Amino acid sequence: MEKRAWYRSGAALVAATLVLPPAGLVLLWLRPETRALRKVLGTLLIAAIGVAHLFLFYGLRAEMGGEGIPRFFSFRRPEKHYAALEQSRAAAPAPAPPVEVPEVETPAPAASPSRKPPRPPYWTDFRGPRRDGRYDEMEILANWPARGLTPLWKQPAGGGYASFVVAEGRAFTIEQRRDQEVVVAYQLLTGRELWTHGWKAEFRESMGGDGPRATPTWRQGRIYAHGAEGELRCLDAATGKVVWSQNTLTDTGATNLHWGMACSPLIVDDTVVAVSGNSLVAYDKLTGSRVWKALDEKQAYTSPMLVTLAGRRQILTVSAKRVLGLAVEDRAVLWDFPWTTEYDVNSSQPLLVGENRVFISAGYGHGAALLEVGAGGVRTVWQNIRMKNRFNGSVLYEGHVYGLDEGILACVNVETGELKWKGGRYGYGQVLLAGGRLVITSERGEVVLVKATPERHQEVARFSAIEGKTWNNPAIAGGLLLVRNAAEMACFRVGLKQ
Repeated sequence: MEKRAWYRSGAALVAATLVLPPAGLVLLWLRPETRALRKVLGTLLIAAIGVAHLFLFYGLRAEMGGEGIPRFFSFRRPEKHYAALEQSRAAAPAPAPPVEVPEVETPAPAASPSRKPPRPPYWTDFRGPRRDGRYDEMEILANWPARGLTPLWKQPAGGGYASFVVAEGRAFTIEQRRDQEVVVAYQLLTGRELWTHGWKAEFRESMGGDGPRATPTWRQGRIYAHGAEGELRCLDAATGKVVWSQNTLTDTGATNLHWGMACSPLIVDDTVVAVSGNSLVAYDKLTGSRVWKALDEKQAYTSPMLVTLAGRRQILTVSAKRVLGLAVEDRAVLWDFPWTTEYDVNSSQPLLVGENRVFISAGYGHGAALLEVGAGGVRTVWQNIRMKNRFNGSVLYEGHVYGLDEGILACVNVETGELKWKGGRYGYGQVLLAGGRLVITSERGEVVLVKATPERHQEVARFSAIEGKTWNNPAIAGGLLLVRNAAEMACFRVGLKQ
């Protein structure tokens, strides 16, 4: 009787499969006595074991795309990534200490007509000064190099989905670093880390992803940052030192929302307004003491906006079930409109349209509507499914709304709701408006320039800016475009030099 070769034994097959699945696959197909059907079934089993090996031993990670299915695969291990980030920051030169200059009385120099005064802070709120994704500070480049823009700087980033705000030559954001949420100040032109302030918090969610979501707000030398688990802190923007802190969930007796606290703090007069799980809550912006609490209902993921609508100054906000206007003086509900989306995911910013109209949108098949607000309440001008913003805000330009309709760029006439065109698959990225052009960050980390015209989809330029899933909103200040995701951040000059 012929002795069977060792590599054809069942024990060798099992051992090879467990240690090195490709070797097990080879041994399986070298067994002539095994029938074809069993080889096929065995191949499927070994393939499954191989995938498990990639996850367990090689660091394979699968991230959900905006449509809720795995689309992003990488071998980025969290420990290795954090180590690279820390090494990057440690390698940067330390900020130069301030030079003390003795005070002497000297006459003020005569104003020079060629010397321009310093530019005032501009991009200090989520999605810009009006929270509408519009950049009007200066003209931007109409033509980009075919190879793409060259970054002024590019470096590893901490986790999370926050964007940047920019003031006084610094860019501020909030990141996940190991088991802490960390507010960071970067030098705008170099990306050099100037200071950090962190606290222990580690929000995790398998579908939406991990880390802090809410973009900080800058106002009068202070940073207001809201973590995914409700920690709200006011920091000195120059040093990062804590001025005051509150936890909005603990303070209001609320449980966290499924996808965490995602709304950027809003400055309203002498208060900072934050979204809690069950309400809006306002704190004195200087001391952190609670001033008021309103809207006893489940909230959502849309950042509140301070607007003047139908002649009335108000807080425009979207809860889990409705969009509404809240009086600044006494928090009375001035008007409301039912707006219920699947999973209570209202996470797209409204847009003001003229003096008394509001454009709203939501994903998951819900669609968009134009509301007209008046003294007698609110009426629907139109409502359809031509624009379905999931967690991406649209922009308004010359009577047309441009946004990502479930990942595909679309243009809609804002007065009628008519779809003008649809084209350009950018995934669940983000859209800004600058000088009659759309600056888009795709879900895969590309930066795209598109003409804002109702005629047709006209892509002007596209290049790969950062690696990895990119849901974070970009920011533009001083002609500099800032982009980031949970892996990288970069800065590009897009403004015309003045």
